[in-house]
Amino acid sequence: MSTFQIEGGYQLKGDITPQGAKNEALQILCAVLLTPEKVTISNIPDIRDVNKLIEILRNLGVKIQKLGKGSYSFKSDDLNLSYLESEQFKKEGSGLRGSIMIVGPLLGRFGKGYIPRPGGDKIGRRRLDTHFEGFIKLGATFRYNKEERFYGVEAPDGLTGTYMLLDEASVTGTANIVMAAALAKGTTTIYNAACEPYLQQLCKMLNAMGANIKGIGSNLLTIEGVTSLNGCEHRVLPDMIEIGSWIGLAAMTKSEITIKNVSWKDLGIIPNTFRKLGITLEKKGDDIYIPSHKDGYEIESFIDGSFMTISDAPWPGFTPDLLSIILVVATQARGEVMVHQKMFESRLFFVDKLIDMGAKIILCDPHRATIIGHDFKSQLKATTMVSPDIRAGISLLIAALSAKGTSTIHNIEQIDRGYENIDERLRAIGAKIIRVD
Repeated sequence: MSTFQIEGGYQLKGDITPQGAKNEALQILCAVLLTPEKVTISNIPDIRDVNKLIEILRNLGVKIQKLGKGSYSFKSDDLNLSYLESEQFKKEGSGLRGSIMIVGPLLGRFGKGYIPRPGGDKIGRRRLDTHFEGFIKLGATFRYNKEERFYGVEAPDGLTGTYMLLDEASVTGTANIVMAAALAKGTTTIYNAACEPYLQQLCKMLNAMGANIKGIGSNLLTIEGVTSLNGCEHRVLPDMIEIGSWIGLAAMTKSEITIKNVSWKDLGIIPNTFRKLGITLEKKGDDIYIPSHKDGYEIESFIDGSFMTISDAPWPGFTPDLLSIILVVATQARGEVMVHQKMFESRLFFVDKLIDMGAKIILCDPHRATIIGHDFKSQLKATTMVSPDIRAGISLLIAALSAKGTSTIHNIEQIDRGYENIDERLRAIGAKIIRVD
């Protein structure tokens, strides 16, 4: 287990370039299973979760060639489907939640897909019903081995398109169903589909492979099934969650930072949500420039003067992955804000560590926290903490970089799951952070 030691209280300065989007990469990588032809993908982030999925694909028989930093080719022309029922796969697949998305393409192309109950962040219940209900509506038979916690779907005669109204706008659920439906007979209509930029990217990639998907960017997708898909080239978007993390870092440390090549058109309401906390963001070409907030930043109130609330919602609402960043940044703002985490019930439980550091936070219930900002009149105090999940981990890291003294963060493998070489990249802009193995 590795540890970060962070000496806080320093202003940072410089340019930082976001990695490729983790959540998009996990979907796109699974899509290579839909075709026997070569698929080339660039801007893949070098992070633990993505590398785990690449290893699963390799063990499944995908021919993988690294072409350069973040660039790979994949060829799924001779797969070993027996691997899916092996003890090795049960172990490897259960350690990565994103592995669930291999089921849709395998079901669509080969008529069967298996997966152990996947892991991932411990942020409350994350049910898989949307995935499997969608497959069943397409004509698959579902089975679950409760003792081995192993799921399977089979459709030996192929899938048939249908209409479905999803019970929740699940991003991975929508992605899985879209990939299966791309090779189904007839027309599939998905209402209440997720429409995040990651999902849009997946649909665009599938269309480049020969799929026929309409309604991209909306919550109503129409998929005309095709008999086969071809290869393509695809580039992963910059990671919007990492971009939001760097915005929060700049504000909390009063640093002057430029975030390069952010793909502004795909950021949605993320920039304006940070502006509600009083953070200044400037658009310079496709970069975000954040000046040093020497005089701090002040939380806005609503037009009627009422208390500011920031909550998550399915896209184009505010992504839940950035609420923990909003929360930690608010601890040094002028004013008060309520953070309402609607989509997961255990994602706010890291606030006890911020309270230990001197933050003024009232945890109202598992979903809501009220933050009274210090306005930098009282600096957070260094402490020792453990990273419980990816997003809480980066929030604690930001808090430590702004705190007085030297903090220690254990279990940083959680941060490494989502952030590429984060300590090296932070040192490049002046952070005092070392990794201890």
